[in-house]
Amino acid sequence: MTTSIRTCPLCEATCGLEIELEGDRVASVRPDHDDVFSKGFICPKGVSIKELHEDPDRVRTPLIKQPDGTFAQATWEEAFAEIDRRLTPLLEEHGRQAAAIYLGNPSAHNLSAILYGRVFLKALGTKNVFSASTVDQMPKQVAAAHMFGTELSVPVPDVDRTDFLLILGANPLASNGSLMTAPGMRHRLQAIQDRGGRVVVVDPRRSRTAQVADEHLFIRPGTDALLLAALVHTVFDEGLEDLGRAAPYAAGLDELREAVDPFTAEAVAGPTGIDADRIRALARELAGTPRAAVYGRIGTTTQRFGTVASWLVDALMTVTGHLDAEGGGMFPLTAAGSLNAGPQKPGRGAKVGRWASRVRGLPETLGELPAATLAEEMDTPGDGQIRALFTIAGNPASSLPNSGRFTRALAGLDLMVSLDIYVNETTRHADVILPAPSALEHSHYDLALYAFAVRNVANYSPPTLPRPAGMPDEWETLLRLALIAAGQGPDGDIAPLDDFVAEQLIERQGGDADALRAAVSGRRGPERLLDIMLRGGPYDLTLEALEAAPHGIDLGPLQPRLPDLLRTPSGKIELAPPALLAGVPALEAALAEQRNGGLLLVGRRHLRSNNSWMHNLPVLARGPERCTLQVHPDDASRLSLSDGATARVTSRTGTVTAPVEVTADVMPGVVSLPHGWGHDVEGTQMSVAAERPGTNSNVLADEELLEPITGTAVLNGIPVEVGAA
Repeated sequence: MTTSIRTCPLCEATCGLEIELEGDRVASVRPDHDDVFSKGFICPKGVSIKELHEDPDRVRTPLIKQPDGTFAQATWEEAFAEIDRRLTPLLEEHGRQAAAIYLGNPSAHNLSAILYGRVFLKALGTKNVFSASTVDQMPKQVAAAHMFGTELSVPVPDVDRTDFLLILGANPLASNGSLMTAPGMRHRLQAIQDRGGRVVVVDPRRSRTAQVADEHLFIRPGTDALLLAALVHTVFDEGLEDLGRAAPYAAGLDELREAVDPFTAEAVAGPTGIDADRIRALARELAGTPRAAVYGRIGTTTQRFGTVASWLVDALMTVTGHLDAEGGGMFPLTAAGSLNAGPQKPGRGAKVGRWASRVRGLPETLGELPAATLAEEMDTPGDGQIRALFTIAGNPASSLPNSGRFTRALAGLDLMVSLDIYVNETTRHADVILPAPSALEHSHYDLALYAFAVRNVANYSPPTLPRPAGMPDEWETLLRLALIAAGQGPDGDIAPLDDFVAEQLIERQGGDADALRAAVSGRRGPERLLDIMLRGGPYDLTLEALEAAPHGIDLGPLQPRLPDLLRTPSGKIELAPPALLAGVPALEAALAEQRNGGLLLVGRRHLRSNNSWMHNLPVLARGPERCTLQVHPDDASRLSLSDGATARVTSRTGTVTAPVEVTADVMPGVVSLPHGWGHDVEGTQMSVAAERPGTNSNVLADEELLEPITGTAVLNGIPVEVGAA
């Protein structure tokens, strides 16, 4: 028996695991009580890593689609040769813009994908880059880029020291934190209450987090920006503003004051459904608590005013003196890969609008096009039509709006290649599926997620188990694909390309390049790149030091970082960026909108679920039915719906059916379906998921409903009609 210590890669919490092995067999998975960050906490997903590794449905060898539509196992050489045979002439005939790539959510948890995915992207040479970001967090990152200069400069609630936490559209007890890496959120929220603080949740649902909060306020879907504007207005109107540490570095205060002038508490009370007196009291409590923070998540980003709401979250913390202050919204300082480490210097700010989508002309944002446009780019004929699609750890057939149209568009592709571990709703359409090692067969470091951690930490995990004979690591697969895309053929040597990638990174670090080159000369792949970044980072760490500390290295609580982190062109905190002010007139117009009594659909998340790809694990799938349509008792009575009956839900884009769950946990006028289900389609090979398939809520999501600044899909607040099936 041996024990392996590693970080769980299955969600954003980064919990430590203690894995007991009998040879190469996983005997048990327990929490690592010595982990410097999670301190013995894990959720059910952590335990499921054993079943994920052993899942008989997991793809373990390359698959090539046959003429009859079935998959046949192939060697790696055969798979790469097939991709080269079909991709190379396609690019020669139609150009680089005939190819596209979609990056799924698990890519953010994978060191190889983060470091080497961009190498493949550059080799492919297309501007058709799509990801889960524009069905998730893009508005938050764009707002941060406009305000602070980089997309990763997102203020994170200092939950371990705050005395008042306002949560909007987030359910961290189910997500374990999101854009807020914080294992054990139940204990962290309880600690706030134990020290006499308060937690207030604003959400159309009484979520798991709302149930343990001190106060829950129902809000009509899509109106969070109105509430936030009213809170900022109240702070100004009652003379409560105090910028604290941010005062010397802030610009645009008068413009912000003018922008929120129409949004009085009385004006937004009707649209939001929150009493004006309660709005004013909330603003006073936030401004009057010395240590307070505001946290908004997917309910605030996947709505029609997502970027404006994201901006106002941070503006509210700034004008109440809680930005960059202990217990408020603070900025992590990562050990590797930071975009805002070092002394203050002017930057380029948000990178948007450098190109546009072919069909609707929607602007690029941070190097990506809106994922909601991917279907139309595939099914609309003309010059530049997407004819080849690569998906990496993504299931867009389940996660993108108007899933029916997207699925139909896949059938018209000339080539589809998927790097994935399952034959799922998307990859069943692929011509070639390239598997990846299991989560226990590759190394791990949370390069992206530590940028949102509530404490500065660093933790590296070597592979727990060896990869099967012949199975390349993901970075090797991505470099092989890069060589094919660059016209070097299917049999190219990836070593020179890996050396080139490392050399570029060394040059960007500055300092003594020869010494750095010599220090990392014994490593290759992600370990070499990570070691380079650690050595050039703010803590002067090395990968060797992390290897010697399997439980992680605690780099301390979050510290004030103004003005050093600022990378805006002005060198200031931009409280009123023009691109975000441009969204205010539409927000003001929403004050006068008539509410016709129709139903609005919102999503929800469960602790035992993570999008669509973890529904094939028995330990997570068991228990009561989770893919239900939650309906308020008043609406159920009006619509003649009973608990457990089947409802038909219809939007502009489609119709689904789902079992009804009558509950007062949703506000009247709101219905809720969870995201990531619908596993009953022909051709998938996920046997456990197929037994409890649920229904795909994104059949109802509308690809024409987009947040205007970033093109992020509106997944919360979708108008629907509901009736008995």
